[in-house]
Amino acid sequence: MSWFWIPRWNIAPGRTSRQHVLAFPASNLVVESASPEHPRGRVGLAGPTTVRSHRDLSGQGWAVGAHLRPASVPEFTPDPAALQDGYRYIEAPDLLERVTAAMATSSAAAVAAFSEWMADRTTDDQGRLANAVADLLSHDPTVTGPEDVADRLAISTRTLQRLTARYVGLSPTAMIRRRRLQEAAERVRLDPTIDLATVAAELGYADHAHLTKDFQRVLAMAPSEYRRHV
Repeated sequence: MSWFWIPRWNIAPGRTSRQHVLAFPASNLVVESASPEHPRGRVGLAGPTTVRSHRDLSGQGWAVGAHLRPASVPEFTPDPAALQDGYRYIEAPDLLERVTAAMATSSAAAVAAFSEWMADRTTDDQGRLANAVADLLSHDPTVTGPEDVADRLAISTRTLQRLTARYVGLSPTAMIRRRRLQEAAERVRLDPTIDLATVAAELGYADHAHLTKDFQRVLAMAPSEYRRHV
């Protein structure tokens, strides 16, 4: 796992709270708390996202989510691309039991229980290579195209494409574009006065118009509108 996220909520009866998310280009494994409809809780797998998503919360509850490293993904789905922008429930009763019991103690205990359960899963050489690919595509600002990753890891671009398809469910180019968009959104959020043309240039966009196109495609709004909302 790259990291965990643990939201808790307590919404007044008859009300809902819509939470918007711009997720990273990866899959997430989520343990959900018990609810009236599912008194024992559930485990869900969220696939890689290509657009902004949301979830409507109501009542009381919690979730323990793990941002999966690519090497872990085939353990839960043979084709992550088929789960793009999707969410499905899976059978993992042992994980559900461990995390639910641990949450009665603390969030830290839940993370430890989740981590121990995941530690039983094995990683092969291809999985470790997929992890290295994702690290470069999703976190290295000097990577501007798939060829940069292929050269650094001494693999062909075709091998690179096969790895991201099997272990991530997105193309290398899509992962780079999402990294740039998330960086742009964070800069606008942290500094609402920042010049958007400067942001576009520093992040490798051809111009301000290409940055705007990415915002509209994924977030369904222009950068200027996004700035007004944050």
